[in-house]
Amino acid sequence: MADRRGIAGLGGITLALVVLAPLAGCTSGGEEVTDAVRKVDAARLVHLSATDKVDPSQPVTVTAEPGSRLTDVTVVGPDGRIVAGRLSEDQRSWQTTGRLKAATAYTVRIAAADGSGGRGETTSGFATVAAQRLLTAKLGPDSSGSGVYGVGQPLTVQLSEAVKDPQARQEVERALTVTSQPAVTGAWYWVDDKNLHFRPEAYWPTGTVVALAFEATGGRISDGLYGGDRAALAMRIGERVETVVDAAAHELTLKRDGQVVRTIPVTTGKPGFDTRNGVKVVLGQERKVRMSGETIGIAAGSQESYDLDVEWATRVTWSGEYVHAAPWSVGSQGVENVSHGCTGMSTENAHWFYQNTRVGDLVTVVNSRGRNMEPFGNGFGDWNIGWGEWVGHSALGQPVSTTTPATRAPAGGMIAPQL
Repeated sequence: MADRRGIAGLGGITLALVVLAPLAGCTSGGEEVTDAVRKVDAARLVHLSATDKVDPSQPVTVTAEPGSRLTDVTVVGPDGRIVAGRLSEDQRSWQTTGRLKAATAYTVRIAAADGSGGRGETTSGFATVAAQRLLTAKLGPDSSGSGVYGVGQPLTVQLSEAVKDPQARQEVERALTVTSQPAVTGAWYWVDDKNLHFRPEAYWPTGTVVALAFEATGGRISDGLYGGDRAALAMRIGERVETVVDAAAHELTLKRDGQVVRTIPVTTGKPGFDTRNGVKVVLGQERKVRMSGETIGIAAGSQESYDLDVEWATRVTWSGEYVHAAPWSVGSQGVENVSHGCTGMSTENAHWFYQNTRVGDLVTVVNSRGRNMEPFGNGFGDWNIGWGEWVGHSALGQPVSTTTPATRAPAGGMIAPQL
C-alpha cells in the first residue's frame, strides 16, 4: 500500500511539473523566455515620403529603414475614413492607392519590426495642398416648399464649371449619390457640359422618399479640379397624377393612381400655334399671371395680339405653355382649338385642375399637329427619351440602383407665356 501511495504521490508531483513547466519558461540552456515583445521606437525604423504641401494627385509612400519591415500602415482622414493602400511583398514599403482629398490633413499610424525581435508603433501625418479650382453643384428640384413632387419629377445637377473629359464626368457621377425608399433603377443623363438629369426607368413610385447628394469635397475630378462643398436635398413623391390632353378630341382627362377623376372640355393651339405633343412635367403654378403676345413674337395691335391677366395657371414649359383658365373661349372648348398654344378651360375647371396637380405631375399632349416636346431646355421633356438612349448618355454607361451610391450605375430662364 505504501508503494502505491508513493507512486501516486510522485505521479501528482510529475503532473504538477508538467503543468507548471510552460509557466516557468526554462529552456535547456537555462535562459528565461517570456511572451513580452521588446518595444522599440518605430519612428527611427520608418520614413514618410512627405508631410507638408503634398500633391493630392500623387501617392504617399511609407518605407522601412534597412533591416526593418512594416507590419501595418493606416492613413485616416479627418472624417474617419481610411485611405486604401498596398503593402509590398517584402514589407519594405507601403503606398496609398485610394484618392487623397485636397486641403486635407491626414493621420498616419505605422507599426514596424526591427528584424531583431523588436516591434513598435508611431504616428505621423501629412497635409495636402489646396485645389486650384473647386467644382460645386446646385441640386434640384428646389425643396424650399413642401418638398413633395409628382411622379415625373427629375433630379437635376448644375455644375459650377464645364466638365468635358469622359473620365472627369465619371468622377462627377461617382460623387453623386441617389438613394430612395423604395429603391428604383435610374440613370444620369448629361444634358450638356454643366447639366445632368437623373430619372428612374419608369415613373417614381407613389410615396417614394428620395435623397440626392454631391459628395466630392476635396476629391480629384480632373487635373487641377477638385470637389467643392457638399450639397444635398431630399424630396417625397406624392400621388401618381397623370393628365392627358387630346388635342383632336378637345378634352383633358386627369387620372389619380390610375383612376379617372375628371374629364374636362378644353381648347388647345390653333393652326400656326399648335400645342407641342409629348410628355411634359408641371414646372410651377401661378394664381394669376400676365400674358402678352409680344413675348412670343406677336406684334402689338395685330389681329393675334393679346395682353391680359390669366388665372389658375399651371406651367408646363419655360417658353410659356400653361394649362389655365380661358373664360373668353368657353364656347370653343370641347369643340375646336383656338388658343395660342396653351390648354384653355373654364375658370371653374382651371381652378380645380390647379388644386389637384403639383410640380412634377405629368401632362401628356396627344393628337396635336404641333411639333414634339423638346427633351431639354424648355422644361422637362426627359420622359420622351427612350430608356436605352437615356442610359447611353451616362458617363458610366449603366443604370444606378438607388439602394447604393451611384458608382455604376434646366437650362434657360422663364420667358413670358403663350396663351
